[in-house]
Amino acid sequence: MSARDRVLEHLLTYSVRRGDFTLKSGRKSTWFIDSKQTICAAETMLDVAQLIVERLPAEATAIGGLTMGADGVSFISAGVAASQGRALRAFSVRKEVKDHGAGGRIAGALQPGDKVVITEDTVTRGTSLMEAARVVRDFGAEVVLLLAVVDRGGTAAAMAAEEGWRFDAVFTALDLGFNYEGA
Repeated sequence: MSARDRVLEHLLTYSVRRGDFTLKSGRKSTWFIDSKQTICAAETMLDVAQLIVERLPAEATAIGGLTMGADGVSFISAGVAASQGRALRAFSVRKEVKDHGAGGRIAGALQPGDKVVITEDTVTRGTSLMEAARVVRDFGAEVVLLLAVVDRGGTAAAMAAEEGWRFDAVFTALDLGFNYEGA
């Protein structure tokens, strides 16, 4: 079984839930995905990271995104990349400016001038990806890709394109047997 097949099976078994849910946007849905159940599971985290690393542009020097959704993806992917001889700095974008210590919204090893992949565990509309990308751009780094483990909404690519960024996802709602739930 391939890494992709193992992760897909794990997502369907442990991360996807059916029922009545209210999404972050306030919209109702008959399904929900808690992809951290797969991203953070010992039996699949290396496979998830490998699938992410395989999609990274050659010029990428850093990986991160809005905390909490991006943290697991970013950190395990940077670790797997390092084990393969590829140095990637990992970081988180705080949800708000820290008012003590060094301050700011960036936590971790991001440097101005880095070529950055913005990650997220699951996207519906893509607003968290876009927020993180704008913070990184304003910090002085260059966004080279927005990358989600799961795209459940189908709208992130168009939103990214409006800013001149490319979007990719390892899995889509369609891969999981659902229709997109964007907007």
